Amino acid sequence: MERRAGSPALTVKTSSSAPPPLQLGAAVNGRQDTRVLIPPSARAPERPPSDLIWSLSGESMGTTWSVRLVPPMGVAQDEFQAAIEDELARIIALFSPWTPDSEISRFNNAPAGTWKLSDDFWALLNASLDLADDVNGAVDPTLGALVDLWGFGPPGPRDPLNPLPATEEIEAALAVSGWQKLRLNRDAQAAVQAGGMKLDFSGIAKGHAVDRVSARLTEMGATSHLVEIGGELLGRGVKPDAQPWWVEIEAVPDSPAPRTVAALFDVAVATSGDWRRAFVHEERLYPHTIDGSTGRPVDNGLAQVTVFDASAMRADAFATALTVLGPYDGPEFAEAMQIAAHFVERTPRGLVERTTPAFAAMMDEEEA
Repeated sequence: MERRAGSPALTVKTSSSAPPPLQLGAAVNGRQDTRVLIPPSARAPERPPSDLIWSLSGESMGTTWSVRLVPPMGVAQDEFQAAIEDELARIIALFSPWTPDSEISRFNNAPAGTWKLSDDFWALLNASLDLADDVNGAVDPTLGALVDLWGFGPPGPRDPLNPLPATEEIEAALAVSGWQKLRLNRDAQAAVQAGGMKLDFSGIAKGHAVDRVSARLTEMGATSHLVEIGGELLGRGVKPDAQPWWVEIEAVPDSPAPRTVAALFDVAVATSGDWRRAFVHEERLYPHTIDGSTGRPVDNGLAQVTVFDASAMRADAFATALTVLGPYDGPEFAEAMQIAAHFVERTPRGLVERTTPAFAAMMDEEEA
């Protein structure tokens, strides 16, 4: 058995070594226009195989998805639609706790014992545990019991008359949670269900799905495409006019910040926001992101974290982790790891932002 061991017209300030961040909405030279982000690329763009762009869409994973792609010769549009839906159905069958007969649901509801896992489930579980090691549990795939307890899991919202769990309930859920408590049997490709532990991949699931759909499209010859699932995005290649896939970054509601657009050429972007799934009790916001160290929803003032990465899964995971780490430790960790990240914090003087050097480096020179 193995046990896991712990381990663009705003003037934007970078994190730990920079002056304090500016209040959102401040303009440079009296202007407040569009902020343009151009991530670095390791390769030159290649001309797509045709001059067409097909747009596909649907619903899955409790949200919507959309794909824009440049089709290769000989593949029909409905073949791409079917392939995307097939890939998403496979992911649901593996990782959706809302699906009673999914692999994750079978593990979560199983009695104590050692349970053999499929190849795909084993791969994602190990990837998520590696990420948990990297961020000391700030993103953790074993918090399903806590997610359910706070009303964000398959059992649904709590009773409005009793919206907050009791301390003893939180302690009981914490006792069966924690990535360091999950033991693996590598020889058998199995995980040990200690009894009551519930896996939850919500911190990386959408990003993983984006990566998988992108890989499937590439295998089918659509090497230039833009994939979006529930707000997580990944762009590959360029459009027929040689322009990158331009996307607008979601802003905090009521934010006075400038509109931000990014060129997604072989890069993904993910955003974690405290308003997306949350409830309010006695004028306090309880977001769906759970801090595994306390067993409670995060309450550190971060309204939004946006992360760019080559992998949508990693971008998704780091957006969650940096949200948990908070407005001080989050930027410090992101800068040390050279993560391109943008933070928006709620403060007494309004919304303020902070970015890492890797994020600031993407800004158009006229805007930086």
